[in-house]
Amino acid sequence: LYIFYSMFGFQRTADSIWQAADQRARGFLIGATAGGTTLNGEGLQHQDRHSLLMAQSNPGVEAYDPSFAYELAVIVEHALERMFTDRHVPGGEDVIYYLTVYNEPMPQPAMPAHVTDQDVIDGLYRFRPAAGDATAAAHILASGTIVCEALRAQELLAEDWDVAVDVWSAPGWNRLLRDGTAAESWNRTNPGAEPRVPLVTRILEPGRDRPFVAVSDWMRATPFQIADFVPGPFAALGTDGFGRSGTREELRRFHRIDAASVAYCVLAELVKLGEKDPSVLGEAIDRYGLDFDRIPFFGQPGGADDVTR
Repeated sequence: LYIFYSMFGFQRTADSIWQAADQRARGFLIGATAGGTTLNGEGLQHQDRHSLLMAQSNPGVEAYDPSFAYELAVIVEHALERMFTDRHVPGGEDVIYYLTVYNEPMPQPAMPAHVTDQDVIDGLYRFRPAAGDATAAAHILASGTIVCEALRAQELLAEDWDVAVDVWSAPGWNRLLRDGTAAESWNRTNPGAEPRVPLVTRILEPGRDRPFVAVSDWMRATPFQIADFVPGPFAALGTDGFGRSGTREELRRFHRIDAASVAYCVLAELVKLGEKDPSVLGEAIDRYGLDFDRIPFFGQPGGADDVTR
């Protein structure tokens, strides 16, 4: 068993991690300063927005982007069980767990009573349901430290726009893609068997009539991995582009993953569905000071502001 802490993620260690997996290593990799906006002020070198995608390329790595301390505890316990008991594989399983953690202080809640260990291990569960009814409804899926922005966006949408939002913790983007592609492969090659339903589809199916907005401190492609399995309209937000100096608040506004930008994206999706009048978008831009002309996507004027399906 080994535990390795890195402040550079997979960008400087990926080949060594591949070699370790090829040699049947077991242990933990801790991404100690993960994310595109949490280690601000040092620019490109220390703003890691792509390690989760690189981890997906390694079949010996199980990657998670935990939102809360209790998720880390559950995942570590499950990892040790896989590595050092016979429950899953006789003699234990050769697997490396890549766990992203952040250097941002944030209050750590207790594990909600409605959440089980298996919910966390699966990688997607409803953390905070919407409070009460509203004229429109949506879902926000978030991981890592950006779950705090999602929770604030939930409040903004309820207070300012009468929109009820369920906030989901999604620590397992990578795991959810692997589960979905495995289900697809099974269904394709076993036409006479009972079809398998991807975890994402099964978990989110009850809310399919509402839009889903996913956000993290990683490239948009990270949450967009699950797009094929989401049973409704889906948009993804992330931190594409080069690193840059600034406060966390400035960087999150720049990448459009702060609470106000997430709320705006939800409103935009509701407008597309005819659930909100288009005028709310201009009102939201004014209310929250969202200067999209000054802060263009990817640094290119006229670029798209999100990735949608």
